[in-house]
Amino acid sequence: MQLTGAEIVIRCLQEEKVEYVFGYPGGSVLFIYDELFKQDKFKHVLVRHEQAAVHAADAYSRSSNKIGVCLVTSGPGVTNAVTGIATAHMDSVPMVIISGQVPTAYIGQDAFQECDTVGITRPCVKHNFLVKDVRDLAITLKKAFYIAKTGRPGPVLVDIPKDITNQKCEFEYPKTITMRSYNPVVKGHSGQIKKAVQMLLEAKRPMIYAGGGVILSDAAEKLAKLARSLGYPVTNTLMGLGGYPATDKQSLGMLGMHGTYEANMAMQNCDVLIAVGARFDDRVIGNPANFAEISRKIIHIDIDPSSISKRVKVDVPIVGNLPDVLDELQKLLESSAGVPDPKALAAWWKQIDEWRGKKSLKYKQGKEIIMPQYVVEKLYEVTGGEAFITSDVGQHQMWAAQYYKFDKPRRWINSGGLGTMGVGLPYAMGVRFANPKATVACITGEGSIQMNIQELSTAKQFRLPIKIINLNNRYLGMVRQWQQMFHGNRYSESYVDALPDFVKLAEAYGHVGMKIERPADVEPALREAFTKHKNDLVFMDFLTDQTANVYPMVAAGKGLSEMILAEEL
Repeated sequence: MQLTGAEIVIRCLQEEKVEYVFGYPGGSVLFIYDELFKQDKFKHVLVRHEQAAVHAADAYSRSSNKIGVCLVTSGPGVTNAVTGIATAHMDSVPMVIISGQVPTAYIGQDAFQECDTVGITRPCVKHNFLVKDVRDLAITLKKAFYIAKTGRPGPVLVDIPKDITNQKCEFEYPKTITMRSYNPVVKGHSGQIKKAVQMLLEAKRPMIYAGGGVILSDAAEKLAKLARSLGYPVTNTLMGLGGYPATDKQSLGMLGMHGTYEANMAMQNCDVLIAVGARFDDRVIGNPANFAEISRKIIHIDIDPSSISKRVKVDVPIVGNLPDVLDELQKLLESSAGVPDPKALAAWWKQIDEWRGKKSLKYKQGKEIIMPQYVVEKLYEVTGGEAFITSDVGQHQMWAAQYYKFDKPRRWINSGGLGTMGVGLPYAMGVRFANPKATVACITGEGSIQMNIQELSTAKQFRLPIKIINLNNRYLGMVRQWQQMFHGNRYSESYVDALPDFVKLAEAYGHVGMKIERPADVEPALREAFTKHKNDLVFMDFLTDQTANVYPMVAAGKGLSEMILAEEL
């Protein structure tokens, strides 16, 4: 069967059972868009900026465990998409990006809307392809979906010149794919797993440290089973929230730069640490030299061998797919004659409870000014903890992570590794497309929301009933906090003194706008938004305390035990 390259692209997406393609048309992809118009097996979501297309596809993937797909044109289309691609790459999100390219004869000639897409994106993709022959198109797309999802997942880009989309060849989509140069390990080394079991059972001060890999690999239930059978404390990274229930008594909450006192102190003082799908990044352990001051044995399970002993030397490395490794670990524990030392474990929990007594997340809500933490706590109450929460990046992101208790995986969608402002609204759109009946709230700030605020138009077109929680302190909050603490209160370019009227702006896009200025109005406003305006996008502009800071805080270059706690309240 002879098909054009454009027809082949559409057929490949149909074969992969793609539900949505997020994109923006342009000259180099018009043949593909023409074929897209002729089919009805999947839908296209027209965003208002290519960056938002990638962010929406990213969140679609994070919240559903499916592969997000986006389609952009050449030149500025793909360069606009690069921030979204880098965001997904840093957080290991499986995606396929299809980009148009100028005709093959024009490549390298500085043609209109030409850029070196493969060169530009090489550092921020798992892999990329430039298709030079229409006969290679189908197998290349098959490889792209396979590479994106297997091993350590990530974004894969396929760059397709315009003439390739108009040439014809026979179409055959392979059912399976094998690549000689790409064979990710799935099963962990049995000898190493046996060592890990012995080490865990001998621990006096054990700690389970779980990261985003738990969520990406759908290993949350297996992690919970392991933790409960051992009775050991669990801490989650920012990306791992929801990988273990936050309301469970064994959860110590988030660790790291803005983690709880108990999580950081337990991480620092444990004698056996098992890291599950985490990478010991700088925002988690602070200064590696400080972390190494107290000797501990470390077990590290990860699908990516390059992540093991990258920043912290480990004692028992286990490369493999988390569910498979945790299954084998659990079986060996259950068949083992050994059990954790109950007296040592009881003493360890007593120490942890003393650290918990610090109540490091406490704050004071008065009658005059809204505290941002209070808004997040009330959002948690009003939604019963069942909402999908997206966030932008800054103070509001940290407050969302600290005060919204995630008991389920894939409910917390944020940019962890790259820290990209502007993701919150397109993330909320992607989540809603993946979960059409879900309650979706975007926690943002007045700085971040304006970076992709044009997507209010997309949300209107597709009638997405997202609730936007704008914690508006009239500052670039995290920048202001650092300037206060480390730059002598010199607030250089962090004050936003030309803000729009967000209520009128939301209404201009056809949505509901609400402005909330008093603490007593916070809960009633939230309840109105989620009940009376259940089927509407509601932009809630909360005017919050301009001086509120995120605590605890581990300053850059400091260690986990050197936390700055909130002033005495």
